[in-house]
Amino acid sequence: MCGIVAYIGGRDSVPILLEGLARLEYRGYDSAGLAVVGRSGDLRVRKAKGRVSELAADVPARLKGSPGIGHTRWATHGEPSDDNAHPHAYGPIAIVHNGIIENAEELRSGLLAGGATFTSQTDSEIFAHLIAAAADRDGVDGPRDLEEAVRIALQSVVGTYGLAVLDARSPDRLVVARNGSPVLVGIGDKEMFAASDVAALVRYTRQVVHLDDGEIATLRADGFRTTTLDARRTTKQAAVIEADAASYDADGHAHFMHKEIHEQPGVIERVLRGRLDERFNTAHLGGLNLDPREARGIRRVKILGCGSAYYSGVLGAQLIEELARVPADAEPASEFRYRSPVIEEGTLYIGVSQSGETYDTLAAVQEVKRKGGRVLGVVNTVGSTIAREVDGGVYLHAGPEVSVTSTKTFTATATVFALLALHLGRIHDLSPADGRRIASGLRRLPGQIAEILTMEAEIAGLAKDLAQYPGMFFVGRVRGWPVAREGAQKLKEISYLHAEAYPASELKHGPLALVGPGLPTVATVPDDELVEKNLSTLGEIRARQGRVLFVGHSAAAAGQLADNVLVVPKNEPELDPILLSVPLQLLAYHAAVELGNDVDRPRNLAKSVTVE
Repeated sequence: MCGIVAYIGGRDSVPILLEGLARLEYRGYDSAGLAVVGRSGDLRVRKAKGRVSELAADVPARLKGSPGIGHTRWATHGEPSDDNAHPHAYGPIAIVHNGIIENAEELRSGLLAGGATFTSQTDSEIFAHLIAAAADRDGVDGPRDLEEAVRIALQSVVGTYGLAVLDARSPDRLVVARNGSPVLVGIGDKEMFAASDVAALVRYTRQVVHLDDGEIATLRADGFRTTTLDARRTTKQAAVIEADAASYDADGHAHFMHKEIHEQPGVIERVLRGRLDERFNTAHLGGLNLDPREARGIRRVKILGCGSAYYSGVLGAQLIEELARVPADAEPASEFRYRSPVIEEGTLYIGVSQSGETYDTLAAVQEVKRKGGRVLGVVNTVGSTIAREVDGGVYLHAGPEVSVTSTKTFTATATVFALLALHLGRIHDLSPADGRRIASGLRRLPGQIAEILTMEAEIAGLAKDLAQYPGMFFVGRVRGWPVAREGAQKLKEISYLHAEAYPASELKHGPLALVGPGLPTVATVPDDELVEKNLSTLGEIRARQGRVLFVGHSAAAAGQLADNVLVVPKNEPELDPILLSVPLQLLAYHAAVELGNDVDRPRNLAKSVTVE
């Protein structure tokens, strides 16, 4: 994996490919490359370890042509290197690939036995050999065309792929295919595009078609056709993507993460717009496809996600239990799918993914559906695979999140779960008065987040100081616990400092042995019935000379037990965790800046994880 872009039409493809690759940089990558059919009909390939800007500097001005394919690679098989970068070529065939070939060793051995030679350590290069071999053999009606050759090659592959292929002998077409890794076809005026992400297309078109698993598309300048792996024609409807090119600009911010943190008041307003019902003191979520009778029949809720989506699910499960009094929990989707889960009648499953393409979450959703379960989705990307797989759901409408680190989509997801909890609660036994209280609290969130953002200079100063330590503890109890976990996640993924989160109640059961002057603790302390117990934990830390940063609603509550205090506006107790998460985002951001890290593209990470 990580990013694919392709073009066929009357324009020179090189600038389009480079622009598209630059738009895909936010997904994380270690090398980049492109291949085009030159004006003389020859295949031209340029690729290198490093940034897209380095590739662009290495592409000669005389390199022009169409069609073309490009790729940004995030290493899975073989280290980052020039040889392992995509595209991979064999003779006139060039390919770019996202995904993993599970039977790669078996296929490679067969190709080597037949005299093939490989120039990389990647599994992806196998595609170039398989397609070239299929294209060179005549079919029943004569020489095989590129689509047929790709179809034959794919029949021997086990694994996932988002694939784009060109053949210098057939410069009038491109072939793309999908199985478990996203591929979109972009429709232009006498030109066609393909990509793994809409970000690569928004400058050129907003009309896109999403391929489904097991589909192949042949693109020509004047149109496209789609088929299944067994050559049956399929019919696709174009969708209009919401984002535009301006959505992928930093707008004067030093980093996309900084921009996206500051977008949160507007994002939460957008999440709430049209979804609060004043008449019945509830939330209206039309996309759930659940009538009140069905909703009242829900006996349990299971939320599935990965990384920050999972932590937002933990927060969401707490909200659902508190407001709807329905048992709820969250589980990493990557674990759920492998433990042969029991799918219970009366359980509502919810898959959470910013991209809507997270492979582990998609596989978990498909496992639930295969066993007859009902699945909803909470996703940000309209038309994404998870959005099309589920029985209903809610779009975040948070806009593109370019930084690898999730910020605005975390708060947006938590807010959606609050809406869902309110909706289910009012169907069950939540009183109109409590419904009105929660709805009022939700309306206050945007302004309160904006108030927290005015504290940035204070938080930046703390981050500069705390970044000098080798790591930190994050602790919280009940409502503060998922906030602590998400705060630790943010810090570790962009600052590279070691960060661990523990329930405050668990600190004395082992981890307290690590507390001392060299390990600060960030304590998330909601102003609820557990304040005194949280303060008791802080006393244990201070007794061992541990430094404490208190993140809560009252400086007086922290008393003499904290070295530093960040006072966050108070909302309703159930909604306070959403607010407590925002200063931790700023803390992680400024720690990473202080340490000189690449904030938007942290090492070893990718935005949309579409492989296992």
